[in-house]
Amino acid sequence: MEQSSVSLDRMRTFVRVAERGNLAAVARETGAGQSTITRHLRELEEALGVSLLTRTTRRTALTDEGTRYYAHCVQILSLVEQASQEMRDTRQATAGTVRISCTGALGVLHVSQLIYAFQDQNPGIRVEFGLTDERIDLVRDGVDIAIRLGPLSDCAMKLRSLGESERLLVASPEWLRRNGPVRRVADLRDREGVRMSRVHGSDRLVLRSVRGRTHLVPFHGRLIVDHGLAAREAFLAGRGFGPAHRWLVEDCLRDGRLVPVLPDYRLPSVPLSMLIAPERTNLTRIGLCVEFLAEGVGGIPGISR
Repeated sequence: MEQSSVSLDRMRTFVRVAERGNLAAVARETGAGQSTITRHLRELEEALGVSLLTRTTRRTALTDEGTRYYAHCVQILSLVEQASQEMRDTRQATAGTVRISCTGALGVLHVSQLIYAFQDQNPGIRVEFGLTDERIDLVRDGVDIAIRLGPLSDCAMKLRSLGESERLLVASPEWLRRNGPVRRVADLRDREGVRMSRVHGSDRLVLRSVRGRTHLVPFHGRLIVDHGLAAREAFLAGRGFGPAHRWLVEDCLRDGRLVPVLPDYRLPSVPLSMLIAPERTNLTRIGLCVEFLAEGVGGIPGISR
């Protein structure tokens, strides 16, 4: 097999199989038949004279040679795309697809509005917008930009801080009428809360007074939810009190459907960050979107720089 068989198409096929670990998934993603994917991999391995992948009935994994070759392919394909983009005119350079992932409730209530405005300014850019509170692998899932709440430690991605998300305790006026006013921290101990699942430390509240004193309060409740919007609806329905990001409930506080509980006390804020796939950072459309979102997030209620 000639070295010319090491084509960009075969490289792209190999990279996607390496990232997804499944030939059928790549075939569905690219619209090619699985036989075509298999042929591309076979021809590439024959041209190089080494095995790049090991295949089982469940998964495809990289060999040592495949791991090294994958790193080179990612660099080569990134350079090819960047070179092609530099040769296009301004209109073409800002065309293409940007894939964004965002924490669910924040994406629905606020980031979606930023994306609409971004597309109004850049009509040639197509946006694929995914919502999930799960940690994702940007490379494996083909995501360019991810916006996430909470501490992050993925050093393989380019990390950009967007600020801190303020939190406060809230409840509905109806809930307070039924359960009585909350005037001090001790009043919270026997009250029914709405808890978030899969959140470390959600069984206690950490409250800091204006004088800097920290209070640890057990937090319990019969209703446990796994999504911010579900917690918001539970507060509005009078199912209990609980902590909420200000951006989640700002409109409800403004019109009186929810009220702050112990407003003189503060909950720890949560970092808000943007992750960017490193091989995509030099693409014009990605850069435009990153800067637009970073600036726009600063206008979301309760996000402080």
